[in-house]
Amino acid sequence: MRMVPITLYLALAAILFCIGLYGVLTRRHLVIVLVCVELMLNAVNINLVAFSSIGPFANITGQVFTLFVITVAAAEAAVGLAILIALYKNRKSIDVIKQDLMRW
Repeated sequence: MRMVPITLYLALAAILFCIGLYGVLTRRHLVIVLVCVELMLNAVNINLVAFSSIGPFANITGQVFTLFVITVAAAEAAVGLAILIALYKNRKSIDVIKQDLMRW
């Protein structure tokens, strides 16, 4: 049985993280920014699972941390969407530039 090398997992995770970072830094739509943050968290999950399967002490610690990250990401998405709905109801826009909370 041929195993996939760890470098391919790390390359995939780096590409996903860079795409998510690019989206967070360049997009103006808050829903897209939230999706890009989730993409970055998934890249972290790939790294955790990949590193938990290598080495002389391979165990399920990375997989357990991945479950915690998925749980936190789900809570973050729920709270983020609730905040976005409240912003849209109050300001009628979810553009990042228009969401200056100090300006009324």
